[in-house]
Amino acid sequence: MKQLLSLLFFLASFYFSIFAQIVTTQPILPTVNGEVVITFNATGTELQGYTGNIYAHTGVICEGSSGWQYVIGTWGNNTLQPKLTRISTNLYTLTINPNIRQFYSVPADKVIQKMAIVFRSQSSPYLQTRPDIFIDVYAEGLTVNLSSPSSGSPFYSFGENISIAAQANMAQNLALYVNNIQVASTTEPTLTHNFEINAYGKQWVKAIATYQTDWVADSAYIYVRGNIPEFPLPSGVVPGVNVTGANEVTLVLSDPSAMKEFAFVIGSFNDWELDDSYLMNRTPDGKYYWLTLSNLNPSQEYLYQYWVDGELKLADPYSEKISDPWNDKWISSTIYPGLIQYPEGKTTGIASVFQIQPNEYEWEAENYVAPGKNELVIYELHIRDFVSDDDIKTVINKLDYLQSLGVNAIELMPINEFEGNDSWGYNPSFHFAPDKAYGRKNDYKKFIDECHKRGIAVIIDMVLNHSFGLSPMVQMYFDANAGTWGQPTPDNPWFNPTCPHEPWCWGYDFNHQSDHTIEFIDRVVEFWLTEFKVDGFRFDFTKGFTNVQTGNQGWNYDAQRIGILKRFADHIWSVNPNAYVILEHFAENSEEKELAEYRYNEGKGMLIWGNMNYNYNEATMGWLTNSNFSWASYKQRGWNAPHLIGYMESHDEERLMYKNITFGNSNNASYNIRNLDIALERQKLAGWFFFTIPGPKMIWQFGELGYDYSINHCPNGTISNDCRTSRKPIRWDYYEMPNRKALYNTWKEIIALRKALPVFQTANFSVSLSGAGKFIVLNDGEMKVVIVGNFGNTQQNVNVTFPQTGRWYNYYDQNHSDFSQTTQTFSMQPGEYRMYSTVYINRNDFAVSITNNPLIANGGKLIASVWPNPTQTEFSIEVNTDKEQRISMTLFDITGRKITELYKGYVSPHENVLQVSLPHNIPAGIYVCRVQTASTQESFRLFVR
Repeated sequence: MKQLLSLLFFLASFYFSIFAQIVTTQPILPTVNGEVVITFNATGTELQGYTGNIYAHTGVICEGSSGWQYVIGTWGNNTLQPKLTRISTNLYTLTINPNIRQFYSVPADKVIQKMAIVFRSQSSPYLQTRPDIFIDVYAEGLTVNLSSPSSGSPFYSFGENISIAAQANMAQNLALYVNNIQVASTTEPTLTHNFEINAYGKQWVKAIATYQTDWVADSAYIYVRGNIPEFPLPSGVVPGVNVTGANEVTLVLSDPSAMKEFAFVIGSFNDWELDDSYLMNRTPDGKYYWLTLSNLNPSQEYLYQYWVDGELKLADPYSEKISDPWNDKWISSTIYPGLIQYPEGKTTGIASVFQIQPNEYEWEAENYVAPGKNELVIYELHIRDFVSDDDIKTVINKLDYLQSLGVNAIELMPINEFEGNDSWGYNPSFHFAPDKAYGRKNDYKKFIDECHKRGIAVIIDMVLNHSFGLSPMVQMYFDANAGTWGQPTPDNPWFNPTCPHEPWCWGYDFNHQSDHTIEFIDRVVEFWLTEFKVDGFRFDFTKGFTNVQTGNQGWNYDAQRIGILKRFADHIWSVNPNAYVILEHFAENSEEKELAEYRYNEGKGMLIWGNMNYNYNEATMGWLTNSNFSWASYKQRGWNAPHLIGYMESHDEERLMYKNITFGNSNNASYNIRNLDIALERQKLAGWFFFTIPGPKMIWQFGELGYDYSINHCPNGTISNDCRTSRKPIRWDYYEMPNRKALYNTWKEIIALRKALPVFQTANFSVSLSGAGKFIVLNDGEMKVVIVGNFGNTQQNVNVTFPQTGRWYNYYDQNHSDFSQTTQTFSMQPGEYRMYSTVYINRNDFAVSITNNPLIANGGKLIASVWPNPTQTEFSIEVNTDKEQRISMTLFDITGRKITELYKGYVSPHENVLQVSLPHNIPAGIYVCRVQTASTQESFRLFVR
């Protein structure tokens, strides 16, 4: 549907020109209180030659609204919707009587501006007119309309004969003028005059209707283009907006195929009109058009478009902000205060926005260092389904919650401009512009800065496999008559005419073999890495980055795709050597292995999405046959690099808890996995066998609270595949429910262990994950850990092979056992889990939160927050206190050995933020910092890089 809508928007101007041919009215200028006869000519429409009855799906558009109102009946309702009268083959009439207002039952206080109509066949499958037909409704009294020349297409040739036509209501005289010289007049309600164009440039045509001393006018201009100025591209400029002076910009439009003849710049600086001074210079090779705009107000936002060959009005593909006539009006002023208004009636289609001196964001976390790839605990979230107001500013308010959980990276689903305001975002059109539906540019930057201040990296989901129909690069070389919805022409320098990897195709497919595509996507990633300081990207459907007809939906090894992705990653690392390059690839294992290990010896390598949703969910539901999730281990895949981002859920998979409570094993009446509390306990068990497998991990939003709405949940509460991308209920109240909060706390505890103890990052590990009894063995030399669990729904004797005999500490009961044999058998209850270690781990160091309850003010904690953490040389700590009191701060290593006293002194309510320096050359590692007052003591883990 998205592709259809964008194509209709793209073709709207074309179809508008044929409306006059298929619909006429009597009177020519309909008024709200008079009868109107509409004549419909079906020739050239889907209804041509149709012999059944034709009905009108019709309503009106009133002042202050862009949508249909007062619609008669419903689509397909032949009882209520008006039927047309057949006059002859393909010719029909519809009489609106006694007048427009009464016909549509519009209240007297509403100002009717247009009638809106779609003509349709009698029954399904419906034939219909496309797109919607709009007929202007005029005010009572003296009115005039200049119907030709059309203001929508003012381009004409020198010496061309044109017809000037006007109509009027209640006029005693109707006159036509060209450049303020009268050329014809009449006392009739219509007037036509033929005129030969004999001058270049802009010429105004005007119709004036008079009645006694009153007069009204309507005007349009015609434009005759002269020679195209030809000059080389100025040094240092690139496609897009180039600020070349304090009050000056140079706009550059790229035409790599050199197929366009001319281009104008129109915008708020020239009232959207053609003018010789805004005809763009063309370079001698024909590949660029450019124009310098001067005498601009540096603090003002300007709107602009490129008008190419008199046919296309294009936004700038490099726009950092756009103005959308269809969707901006629905963005709230809370999300985007002061949003620039679209110039209704001045132009059509998407417009671009520039400002020479925007309000620059002042970054605070200038020295932020992102976590290592192997350390990542990524939280994937979709702004629309994470906070109820869709506002990125509100997401900032939730960062304490995520920091408390232990997340050290947030992956945002696509935030660059996509089509519409309500979407998953995988239908992109403008890759440089953050989508206004979530906030302003600086709001996004504030979010990233606040994440960095909390030690959280920001990864954005970027779609570079395809774009959609509102993309100027699609529109610039497009054949509307090809394919099902039209397709890029073979001359399009950025897009393939057709997608080479059917059926896995969306929108219009980028040609990644093209140098012009390479140049474009390189600039995209450079922009987000430098302008927004993002820490990396998750690239959607990288399996499609090829023109090879790979077959088998792209699963086969593809050397071309490998080469494209390696070059792509190299460029990203040339901008930020530590940037994350994450691929949603799902190709042959040998291909993913090669990408994961690329430049691994240099500390690089790409990260690959590892979807283990099905197997983990089989395990949590207690269905054991297909519950082996060992493929979540990079070693099981034969990789040398720990670059597999394992996940149990992502935006694209069914929710584990939904299936637990809907399809869980219920064969044991005393342990029914469909019971909510038991299902939540199963998620705790899964967490122990997820976060503890070495390598980066990803959580889908609210998984930590046992989110249990289906991915196919509909707004009306039903379940349907059609609702896959629909809005989902946002349940922050789950955090206040003890059983769900317990799951959050368990995952938080496991993540804290994972981050604090090097054993959880070891390369020396093994997994045994088939059947009911599963276990993981971790060994880093100084400590060995074994995790064991029963995924069955009955009591099981679980056999575990320990890596050594001797003393092992049980993390949960805090006791120890001395094993004389490496093979041990445990009797375990269904859903039970345990962790054993060769070094004692005090659970109190990990099971107790060090920060405020992120949803309850103050939270009763001594330590409010610590930042940055991880750090290198110093950190800040905020202490909650309502009085002056003495505190001390002591640093220990993870074995409990005291390192040094960090601070001893007083804090007060007004001076409760302390800047603390670390000892010189302190080794990188995990430490415990104890803060103590006369009445309380708290500890937190400090990560030193």
